[in-house]
Parts: sequence; C-alpha cells; structure tokens
Amino acid sequence: KGYFVQPYDDSPLDRESVGETVYLDLINRASKYLYIFTPYLILDNEMLSALCLAAQSGVDVRIITPYVPDKWYVHMVTRSYYQQLLSAGVRIFEYTPGFIHAKMFVSDNTTAVVGTTNVDFRSFYLHFECGVAFYLSPVVAQVRDDILKTQNICEEITLQKVRAVRAPARILRSLLRAFAPLM
Repeated sequence: KGYFVQPYDDSPLDRESVGETVYLDLINRASKYLYIFTPYLILDNEMLSALCLAAQSGVDVRIITPYVPDKWYVHMVTRSYYQQLLSAGVRIFEYTPGFIHAKMFVSDNTTAVVGTTNVDFRSFYLHFECGVAFYLSPVVAQVRDDILKTQNICEEITLQKVRAVRAPARILRSLLRAFAPLM
C-alpha cells in the first residue's frame, strides 16, 4: 500500500499561512471524525466557524486541551471558546494529569498532522513552525489511538459545566479574549 509523508514549514517572513491552511483543510475535509490535541486554543473567526460547521455537519469533532495551564491567561481565553464550540456539537476534553503540549490533528483514518503549530494567532502568523502530514500512513492510526487513549484520562467538558462557571470568571475570560491576537 502506498502512503504519503509530507514535511512542511511555516514562516512569518512570507505571505503564506501554511500551518493554519493545513489545519483548515483537515477540518473542512473531515467527513467522519476530527480529533485535535492543542495546548492553546485561541481561535479566529475562520477557524471557529470551520470547527462549528464540521460538528454541525455530523463530523465527530473532539478537542483535547490542558487542564493545568502553563499560562493562566491563555488558559482563560482557551476556555472562553468552549460554550460556542460545545453548542455546535464539538466535544471538549481537558487533560487532567497536567499540561499537555502535543499538537496533533487526525481525521477519517486517512490523514494526520503532527508538528509545532498551536491553534492560535501567534503560531499561525508570528512564529516559525513545522509539521509533518501523513496520508494513508500507519502513523495515522497511531495518532488516532494515542488521542483516544489520552481521552480516557481527561475530563469531558459539558455545557452544564461551562454554564456553571461564576460570572466573574466568565467576564474575565471575555475581557482577555479581546487580547487573543496578542497571545
């Protein structure tokens, strides 16, 4: 069986947003499932819309983020997106044993990406990043299985849990979200 492995890089010195384009392509092409590991989830409108639309279209979208943050303010912004994503049908899990720094996407048993690109403005537009895309490779199943195994030691976040967050924390999240492009 043939398969493809494609390394890529992304640079803030050109006009190409390779990392974001790779992720958006995976989201938009998913038809069965899309599983994501990301330490930072700071979404622009295009990424947020794509994730919500995929879930609303019947794609099983799951995102794993850290429960224990390395930067409290970034974690607050990450959590500010939960209600909108959950309302669209995205399932969100927080890795309870600690901070998780993996950046992986896997979709439909055909495609996976592993690299350095976070799901945030800084990675997409300001940092030098790299990754490897796998298509029809045995690595795709390994990435999928790793994400599913990790999900078992995560806490699933529900709309009920998000709605139970006290008003001061919700307000702080909203205020910090205004500074999301700087994070």
